[in-house]
Amino acid sequence: MHRPINSPLKFSCGAHMPNRFMLAPLTNQQSHENGQLSDEEFNWLTMRAKGGFGLVMTCASHVQAIGKGFPGQLGICSDNLIDGHNKLVSAIKSYGSLAVIQLHHAGMRSPFEVIKEKAVCPSKSEKHNARALSLEEVHQLRDDFIFAAVRAQKCGYDGVEVHGAHGYILTQFLSSKINQRNDAYGGSLENRSRIIFEIIKGIRETCGKDFLLGIRLSPERFGMKLSEIKEISQKLIDDGCIDFLDFSLWDCFKTHEEYPNSNMSLLEHVLRLDFKEVKLTVAGNIRTGQDVKNVLDAGVDFVTIGRSGILHHDFPKRVIDDIDFAPIPNPVSVEHLKSEGLSAIFIEYMRRWDGFAKD
Repeated sequence: MHRPINSPLKFSCGAHMPNRFMLAPLTNQQSHENGQLSDEEFNWLTMRAKGGFGLVMTCASHVQAIGKGFPGQLGICSDNLIDGHNKLVSAIKSYGSLAVIQLHHAGMRSPFEVIKEKAVCPSKSEKHNARALSLEEVHQLRDDFIFAAVRAQKCGYDGVEVHGAHGYILTQFLSSKINQRNDAYGGSLENRSRIIFEIIKGIRETCGKDFLLGIRLSPERFGMKLSEIKEISQKLIDDGCIDFLDFSLWDCFKTHEEYPNSNMSLLEHVLRLDFKEVKLTVAGNIRTGQDVKNVLDAGVDFVTIGRSGILHHDFPKRVIDDIDFAPIPNPVSVEHLKSEGLSAIFIEYMRRWDGFAKD
């Protein structure tokens, strides 16, 4: 299957993406501690729109103050934050990109030093110093995801992505190891995934059929099982509420931990779903133009780019011009990262990626 990387993509909600490149929602710690957009984060994201990303997604943006996951995180939990989002959306759209915000809650992964209180989790976790959510708080969490989507729509975003991956709160509900609830939100897979379906349905009903709606899932790590994630994904597709599924695969081309004797790659497992009108994007070790081509040719609708989008704000334009383009090798200089729109704080954060930046 050959899919031109520069061809437009139409979602079932009616939104149009000018090409097949999405900027991954990347943690960068550049915004203000009260959740307000900073000039640095504005510059970082708008450079990627200018560089040709057909869909620019914000970093994970918390829907509750207690769900803040890291210092300098962009927030969408209060109307006081709307002005910054208005400015950001307007600039992203001016370059022809779709503007999408990722809705996030860290749950038990919210650091005490960041939120100044105990974190929350579906069940008590002494290891993470987290308390269990009451049933009333579970309902409030659901509603705050929906309220955040409504707020995003008011800001002019084309859509939202619900963050259900990477061990954050919705993953914590999904995990049979972490989630020990004995009410309607714990036990069976149907119960453990209930909050996700309620959030998705609530956003669709409240924001309407023309609002772009996706969800990010990860089929391994953090207690996730590929078989369960595939079952949930197919139900999300069949329900007809989402426009796209975003799979964070870490490495598209590896085999899966749950099926060690299978020769199928993680990507091949995902592609066996019946996607119907729902579009598929994947992230995970897609670094070169040839990687982009291989993933699209395998049947993926659009690619999610992280590392290469950090290294080159115009990675899409470079690949569209030259399918053999490969990013600058790591480690890269601080000067290069500054020229690509990373602030000093973001550059320091990137030092967590082994061998990414020069000392």
